[in-house]
Amino acid sequence: MHLMYMLAQAQPDPEMIRRIVMTMIPVIMVFMLIAIAIVMIPCWMILKKAGFSPWLALLCVLPSLGTLVLLYVLAFGEWKVQPAPAAKWATGYPPTTPPPTPPTV
Repeated sequence: MHLMYMLAQAQPDPEMIRRIVMTMIPVIMVFMLIAIAIVMIPCWMILKKAGFSPWLALLCVLPSLGTLVLLYVLAFGEWKVQPAPAAKWATGYPPTTPPPTPPTV
């Protein structure tokens, strides 16, 4: 309502502009913290699974440069994980061993 009143005036009141800006700053800060958390939590999990220190995810606090550095660390760093063993059922189909023969009477 105040914003519409301000826009309708020819000369906006400087005190009203200051109040609007002062209420927008905390809202913008909360949205920035939510956006950083949305990026930081998956980075934390990826770093943990890749064998790096999960604290590197704090680089996401610097939205553009920090996340870019983190991306390069993940892309070109040596991951300290062991490959997963092959699943037993993934040996192929049909099975290589013949089925057992039934006993003769």
